[in-house]
Amino acid sequence: MDYKDTLNLPKTDFPMKASLTTKEPERLKKWEEDKVYEKMLAARDKNNPYILHDGPPYANGEIHIGHAMNKILKDIIIKIKAFEGYYTPYVPGWDCHGLPIEHKVDKKLGKKKYEMSKSEIRKECRKYADKFIDVQRQGFIRLGGFGDWYNPYITMDYKYEAKTLEELYRFFDNGGVYKGLKPVYWCTSCTTALAEAEVEYDNHTSTSVFVKFPMKDEFKAKFGLAESDKVSAVIWTTTPWTLPANLGICVNADLEYSIIKITETCNKNLAEGEYIILATELAEKLKEDFQIHASESAKVFRGTELERVEFKHAFYDRISLGILGSHVTLEAGTGLVHTAPGHGQEDYQVGLQYGLEIYNPVDDRGVYRPNVEIFGGEHINKAGPKIVEMMDEQGSLLSHSDISHSYPHCWRCKSPVIFRATPQWFIGMEINDLRQKALDEIKKVRWTPSWGENRLTTMIENRPDWCISRQRTWGVPIAVFLCEDCGEVVTSKEIQANVVKAFEEEGADAWFDRPNEDFIPAGTTCKCGGTRFSKETDILDVWFDSGTSHSAVLEERDELSWPANMYLEGSDQHRGWFHSSLLESVGSRGVAPYKEVLTHGFAMDGKGRKMSKSLGNTVDPKEIINKFGAEILRLWVSAEDYTEDVRISQDIIQRLVESYRKIRNTARYLLGNISDFNPDTDMVAFEDMLDLDRYALVRWQQVKKRIYEAYDNYQFHTFYHAFINFCIGDLSSFYLDILKDRLYAYKYDSRERRSAQTVLFKMVREMSILMAPVLSFTADEIFEFIPDYKGKGENIFIEKFAPVEELKDEANTAKWKKILEVRKEVTKALEIARAEKTIGHPLDADIILGVDAETAKALVADEGIERIFIVSEVKIVDPSELSDCHVSEEGNIKVKVTPSENSKCERCWTKSPTVGEKTEGICSRCAEALS
Repeated sequence: MDYKDTLNLPKTDFPMKASLTTKEPERLKKWEEDKVYEKMLAARDKNNPYILHDGPPYANGEIHIGHAMNKILKDIIIKIKAFEGYYTPYVPGWDCHGLPIEHKVDKKLGKKKYEMSKSEIRKECRKYADKFIDVQRQGFIRLGGFGDWYNPYITMDYKYEAKTLEELYRFFDNGGVYKGLKPVYWCTSCTTALAEAEVEYDNHTSTSVFVKFPMKDEFKAKFGLAESDKVSAVIWTTTPWTLPANLGICVNADLEYSIIKITETCNKNLAEGEYIILATELAEKLKEDFQIHASESAKVFRGTELERVEFKHAFYDRISLGILGSHVTLEAGTGLVHTAPGHGQEDYQVGLQYGLEIYNPVDDRGVYRPNVEIFGGEHINKAGPKIVEMMDEQGSLLSHSDISHSYPHCWRCKSPVIFRATPQWFIGMEINDLRQKALDEIKKVRWTPSWGENRLTTMIENRPDWCISRQRTWGVPIAVFLCEDCGEVVTSKEIQANVVKAFEEEGADAWFDRPNEDFIPAGTTCKCGGTRFSKETDILDVWFDSGTSHSAVLEERDELSWPANMYLEGSDQHRGWFHSSLLESVGSRGVAPYKEVLTHGFAMDGKGRKMSKSLGNTVDPKEIINKFGAEILRLWVSAEDYTEDVRISQDIIQRLVESYRKIRNTARYLLGNISDFNPDTDMVAFEDMLDLDRYALVRWQQVKKRIYEAYDNYQFHTFYHAFINFCIGDLSSFYLDILKDRLYAYKYDSRERRSAQTVLFKMVREMSILMAPVLSFTADEIFEFIPDYKGKGENIFIEKFAPVEELKDEANTAKWKKILEVRKEVTKALEIARAEKTIGHPLDADIILGVDAETAKALVADEGIERIFIVSEVKIVDPSELSDCHVSEEGNIKVKVTPSENSKCERCWTKSPTVGEKTEGICSRCAEALS
């Protein structure tokens, strides 16, 4: 007789190989055909929503690894909340307006662009965005994410554009918007203003100059000097090209300054007997830099003494006024700051206090206007070195050098940007107390990680007014009319309604296509009496576009609700979407549009370097999916601490493939051993289970509880490690290893087998649901192979997380902790014996255990302690009786391994003295099972 036929071997069609690259697309198709996402929502209570609002990615190019991480994180959270019982509709979105797309279209059109109208160019931009929306949509779906993919929100949709305009009108109506001449970040290459979120910092080499500005004669007596004395304030700047715009010299009222008389120098632009003004604390270092070998202090005074003192411009015949500003520090320079109100935020603010002109001599392309003395018509980059050379020749330059420092660059073209005063539209941070209200709302939001709160708080505290206008074509126009006589905004509820209605019907192109008469009622006049009106041609900052999504999407879609439970994006969005959404919502409604904000880091290569094409270290998600499957990417996202920058490489992916294989093989084993189990009739009550099964079930509750807590805190790496460690440590190398004997050798319907199968069924069912937010494809596949039971859902996504069971079994759990401690040492001893060829299989061995009486009392198991240690026989003695054996590090456990002298059962392989007693070749236990 072939006794293998009598073993209860695994019977399952669950495949050993995942074949993810071929099976995932099949499952995606099945999910779509079966409307799995819709059924998941239908199984939830709409009155219990959890809304994760999608921050729209830019519709420009294929998806990259950062996109993958972001979308997978969102999908994990949405599915967790669904399994917790929440109604979780997910509406994806796309950001479509703005410079990147317009640049691509400009490049494609070439010179043809200049023959086209704005509307024609905008239509080309719309086509370009449409193309990449579909490309990215297919990429996101392939990741296994659920959502309303074919009914997304798109910022260039007519209704969205109309809603954006409605939000802008709210600010006009509450007085929150104004037009002013202020310095803003300006890209001379892209010829447009930039928001702070559109500026990135990189190293840049600038020319550092120290320049003399002579004091006018009539002010010298105030400092005890004669009119014939030469005395100059020395300023420092790293932007020599802004010197033609200088109108002031700023000092700190509270700092101490010195007038220093030069008595010995080799600087060709300094003369003995000449005086210079410097901050006292910086004077010694600067004298060395200026090659001053000897000097004496003529006067020491506070900065207030220089207020309204007049100096001559370094190379123009005009005044540079002495002014006071708290922004002046001693960190660098001379303590006297060159001030050009048209080229710096602090310069602008202090200039306003002193009535200085907001003078900007530079045009949109970075060229000095024709009327600029000496340098008119020249680009600032070319003029900069000439200004330095001219000052050196004229004798006003004391020192110059090249310095490398962090400098703002355009996010799109990567060119250095400038500060430049131009007429722009602003949302005032102090108007309607917007800044303080926003700061108050930040405190009410849950931030993950917690440092996000401080980061956004600091940004809001220090940010200038929000520049919302751009000098481009592709975007939502700032659709207001201006009086041609006085320049005032002319608007009314009727005008606004007419424009919004046109936007809803034709999109924002209507602003460029339709005549004024279509929007302005007959008889409309300005406050000044004017009747001639022109359209504003600037477009809105794209951050305002996306910042209105809480209104255009959450308030407009029936399945969604406002405010969102969560906004989730990369950490750069503290200055981007989180920021603009907060200001837009607080400015228009007084409250934040979100309850929680979660941020993740950036994807880096395996060495922690930023990915770039030039380094050749980019990782394409498509390549990983085509080679290993999207499931491996999903596992990667769960395995890493996303609150910091996350590394990815082939080595990392390969390790995750191994982890996935272990999870899959564990599931296969569980499924294989419950193929003959009927959950509705064969379940064994907890109190009737074998003691090992009770311990395993209690241990599973502990792991389950830990994972639920990790899910609640969005700590998905905790899920990964807890789950994989349970599969490997608790199951594969312990519980399932021991269970093989009982599942295979006992009678198929015995209590011993049914007890184990009850645990395996509960585990595989609950584990599949628990892993489903992360390993969605695999979990759904596992669920299909679980035996039917009353109440089983049509698919796994209809199910809910199993509650943590409060199983009271403290004494048994404590006992098994002691058994595990001893088993660990037995396993070590068996490995040594196998290595020394003392035994082959562990079942060839008998062991003698030397433990204390208390431990010996705990070494009992319902199925026999030898089954737990997977040996044929166990004998327990006092430790003093054993020598020449394995000893634990603490010395409290001794293990002696000896080859068993009994015969081997042909059925279960155990060596037992009962072999042959009832049936030839098999032990009495197997004989009973066969009966």
